[in-house]
Amino acid sequence: MATLIEVGDAGDPRLDDYRDLTTADRRPDRPGGRGLVIAEGVVVVRRLIDSPYPVRSILGVPRRLAELAADLAGLDVPAYAVDADTMAAAVGFHLNRGVLAVADRARPPEVRALAAGAQVLAVAEGVNDHENLGSLFRNAAALGVDGVLLGPRCADPLYRRSVRVSMGHVLRVPFAELPGEWPNSLHVLRAAGLRVAALTPAPDALPLAAAGLAGVRTALLLGAEGPGLTPEALAAADLRVRIPMATGVDSLNVATAAAVAFHEVMRSVR
Repeated sequence: MATLIEVGDAGDPRLDDYRDLTTADRRPDRPGGRGLVIAEGVVVVRRLIDSPYPVRSILGVPRRLAELAADLAGLDVPAYAVDADTMAAAVGFHLNRGVLAVADRARPPEVRALAAGAQVLAVAEGVNDHENLGSLFRNAAALGVDGVLLGPRCADPLYRRSVRVSMGHVLRVPFAELPGEWPNSLHVLRAAGLRVAALTPAPDALPLAAAGLAGVRTALLLGAEGPGLTPEALAAADLRVRIPMATGVDSLNVATAAAVAFHEVMRSVR
């Protein structure tokens, strides 16, 4: 059972993992920080507890900790109970969700092993917006995608905003960085039997529904909001596919486009 500890001083060093979350150079989940995973809200904290990430502690107002009582029953970590003002003073803003948890990072899966057992993988290039990346993970979880691989210039999926926007699903969808030089590193996926399909709005790309990917083991390449995939990534794919759109609309948000593609490729699997 988690140990419930009442804390009345925002300066208590036991709250240091949660301190000043609005101060960029002190954020524990930013590059150069302590590399912690931070979950916000009852739903996301619950998913963190159920994930492979080793929980360090919980911080919350009594009402939210009570909602998590069943989840905390099997957890041997401190749960710091504070009032709303103490929490706001410690974290640097008023947290409407009323509860936070921190965890250490888990070891990422080995890319070859992940690819070998996957039906569908998402491969991101340059997706550097944390909210887009979080949404992409939420869609991947919802539609049964087996994992996400990160190419160059991607944001950190475990950054606090990504975790929040994903509703904690980034904690359950396996992900790893593709090793080696991009885009030559895609050969790892082909060696595992996956067909590499690049999603692009280019008019000469195959319409997604006509590409014959339903039921085919596929790695879907997804580019950044705005620029999309680089020419090098497009050239390295086995085929290029597009989502047909109405006249006057040239593209979708990357997470939305990914959801459409995930649904099509997973259509005969579900």
